[in-house]
Amino acid sequence: MKAALTEKFLARFGRAPAVIARAPGRIEFIGNHTDYNGGTVLGASIDRGVWVAAAARGDGQWRFATEASAGLVEVSSAASPARHSGPGSWVNYPLGVLAAFPPFGLRLPGGFDCLVLSDLPSGAGLSSSAALELASALAFLALSGQDAPRASLVQLCRHAENNFVGVPCGILDQGVSGFGRRDHLVYIDCRGPSFATVPLPAAARFWVFNTHTKHALVDGLYAARHRECLAAAAQLGVAALAAVTPAALAAARASLPPVEFRRAQHVVDEIARVEATVAALRAGDLAAVGRLLTASHRSSQHQFENSTPELDFLVDQLVAAPHVHGARLTGGGFGGAVMALTTPDFGAAQAAGVAAAYAANFGRPPEVLPAQTGDGAALQ
Repeated sequence: MKAALTEKFLARFGRAPAVIARAPGRIEFIGNHTDYNGGTVLGASIDRGVWVAAAARGDGQWRFATEASAGLVEVSSAASPARHSGPGSWVNYPLGVLAAFPPFGLRLPGGFDCLVLSDLPSGAGLSSSAALELASALAFLALSGQDAPRASLVQLCRHAENNFVGVPCGILDQGVSGFGRRDHLVYIDCRGPSFATVPLPAAARFWVFNTHTKHALVDGLYAARHRECLAAAAQLGVAALAAVTPAALAAARASLPPVEFRRAQHVVDEIARVEATVAALRAGDLAAVGRLLTASHRSSQHQFENSTPELDFLVDQLVAAPHVHGARLTGGGFGGAVMALTTPDFGAAQAAGVAAAYAANFGRPPEVLPAQTGDGAALQ
């Protein structure tokens, strides 16, 4: 990919890039919507990601291009970055990163040309947006001769998505892309936040089934769930739902509106599932991990209501299949993808059977992605 990116940059801009950065997509392993509620979460950085190449230019213009489009988006570095709409709206992610530089004590780079390539499917719940933010931030720092601690870089990219793009996400996506490590999961305690890694048993395998159904976060149901969780926390007298014990939630059930109780129950139970998953991973008990993953999905389906019929169908098919430990939606939900944790004996033929059953029911097959863990964001 690095050689291909260099060649495409040369063809587009007439010179070689000065810097190249890559950041991986991520699988939300378990911990659905726990991050912005102050809880814990586990994620895996994968071997697919977003690449950003850049080279300085002398006229103060920021020029953005992507392999997916023939055009350029051009912005003056002398003006405050403003959000774009329409076909060029993808530049809001790198522009949001640039807008976050001054609040984080960093100098804005001068003019540059920037080209983005990806082997990560967008809209699949694998967080192509966070990968683009991390890769862009590393490239822009290198262009301007600056560096930042990894935790600050992750926070900067989350700030970009929250305050410029407008998605009220937690730290999961950027944290996993930033701190990922091959053959490990990233464990995030979002109260700090603090980051650690947990070894993944060698027999674990991931399969992702992308439904290609709508994954609308900015103006949709993700923001609604965020508001419902904040409202539940306020009525329970805490700053975030992570501070609520199961006993305290049960005692307050009669005083909470039913919808807000269900949202809170999902978050409180999901945080407990994260901790149980860490213990099962350390014990090498992948069967127990699988049961926790499936329980997480059922909670998303019935308590948090961020699943869809397509995602539920895939989970049902997968958990009934041989060599599958468990399955759940991955990412914000409301479309996107399902992740299955399997044994090495689950292969392409078994995945094709699941895809065929899905196609018979919904009219088209899902995209099937065997995924491996990979390292986190880095300059190349």
